[in-house]
Amino acid sequence: MRPRPRPAEAEEDGAAVPGTQALTRGLALLNLVADAPAPLRFTEIAERAGLARPTAHRILAALIEARLLRHEPATQTYALGPRLLEMAHRVWEGFDLRATAAPELERLARLAGETARLAVLDGDGVLYVDQREAEQEAIRLVNRVGARVPPHASAAGKAMLAQLPAAERRALLDRLAPDAADAIERDCTLSAARGYALSLEEAAAGVNAVAAAVLDRRARPLGAIALVGPAFRLPEAKLHALGREVMEAARRVSGNAAQSAMTLAVAPRPATVSPGVEVAVRAEALLGEGPLWSVRDGRLLWADILAPAIHISDPATGADRVIATEEMVAALAPRASGGFVAAARSGLRAFDGATLGRVLAAPIAEGAALRLNDGRCDARGRFWVGSLALDSTPDAGALHRLDETGARVMQAGLHVPNGLGFSPDDTRLYLADSARRRVDVYDFDLATGAIANRRPFVALAEGEGVPDGLCVDAEGGVWIALWDGWRVARYAPDGRLDREIHLPVPRPTSCCFGGADLATLYVTSARVRLSAAQLAEAPLSGSVFALDPGGARGLPESFFRG
Repeated sequence: MRPRPRPAEAEEDGAAVPGTQALTRGLALLNLVADAPAPLRFTEIAERAGLARPTAHRILAALIEARLLRHEPATQTYALGPRLLEMAHRVWEGFDLRATAAPELERLARLAGETARLAVLDGDGVLYVDQREAEQEAIRLVNRVGARVPPHASAAGKAMLAQLPAAERRALLDRLAPDAADAIERDCTLSAARGYALSLEEAAAGVNAVAAAVLDRRARPLGAIALVGPAFRLPEAKLHALGREVMEAARRVSGNAAQSAMTLAVAPRPATVSPGVEVAVRAEALLGEGPLWSVRDGRLLWADILAPAIHISDPATGADRVIATEEMVAALAPRASGGFVAAARSGLRAFDGATLGRVLAAPIAEGAALRLNDGRCDARGRFWVGSLALDSTPDAGALHRLDETGARVMQAGLHVPNGLGFSPDDTRLYLADSARRRVDVYDFDLATGAIANRRPFVALAEGEGVPDGLCVDAEGGVWIALWDGWRVARYAPDGRLDREIHLPVPRPTSCCFGGADLATLYVTSARVRLSAAQLAEAPLSGSVFALDPGGARGLPESFFRG
């Protein structure tokens, strides 16, 4: 009897094109190396491919000779070779943006029932180079193919401006709109963080639009895809829902090259919502984050990063006071001298409950394409906060420690640093790196503020959700909001999954304990980059929820002493 073939060798019997077995195996090995989260050694490659070692060795040698792979002698691992980059350059040199984008324009116009446009930057303006109209289009739009508009007055222009280097963008804005350059710069910052840009009757009265940039291999804008229509059919809320669609179209056009870690896929909704889940604050936050229970005020403070705004809510009544801010705010903490501090784009700022005040510490250089994210104070009053690239560029983030002496980088090379917390005995610091689907734990010295011995605490597989914000209860349990996971999970101090609470929204973002005796778990959520269909399935997205944590209680948040 013929031996049962190994998985990769079985392709000999089922290959789509006879005689291509070696090519198929070689491509499979290339994919293995490319998709691996860490460099692979020879034995790992052979085992994962299901190949005999001599066969794997011959194929790897051929790929190395062709410069499609390279061998790293120091680590005995394999990585992608320079020939692939050379080939990618050839692809981009012959890239026909208009022809490549045409199918996506057709698809978007049918999907949204509105006009889909392709635009490019042309000197100091935006030039529309292609357009597809939906069947329902009954209003003749201005600025058709061949028209030019100022980049800062159109969604397509702002989407491309947001992806330019800061100095280049500022020089252009200073020439075109010096009086409004600062406001446009803030709008571009929001566009970069959202992944798409909006235009509300800016290019033409009664016309709204949403757009996303098409990026080349260097993450520079080749152009932008936009959906444009009358304002009465495209109100701001609908534009946000369509933001996901134009982002997806832009990624398809460029083959996902140079794109960020911003997620578009959503896991299936769970069959049921866990008991004890209630809506504490009905809202439509784009990216609700940073919940803080103020023991002094008996109120819940939280931020909408992408609105941007700070909310002061009373869960007992559902009342929600919204304070618009001039820049993005991601986290809050009580301040020993009164009021609060807010992790804003420009740095850690004082917040008196009504307005943002002066900058107390600035861990990010002015003009850098970065922003602060989740943060929390330790028991000595130092504020710890993560930073990340506006477009989630890998490894551009860091963990910062802020106190009365200034700011210090404690951990560099992070991708999307997110929730952080301290163990009740102040010997551990927990930190989520969302893009790596992992929460790490450090040894923490409260007296000196030093951290050491970084190691994985929880790692989540694809499809399980992404670890976002977190908090620690009085028993040391770590509660993690799982973005795209429809739930919050509690992990015991040893990393063991202890319990899960399923929610009616796919994107819970962060959590904190509050209420009487700190016995309620409050969870913020997001609706950014959810499609209209997904929002119809989860209409409470963007609200704040109150959960019964099954007897767990929190600890009061520490005060910032700077």
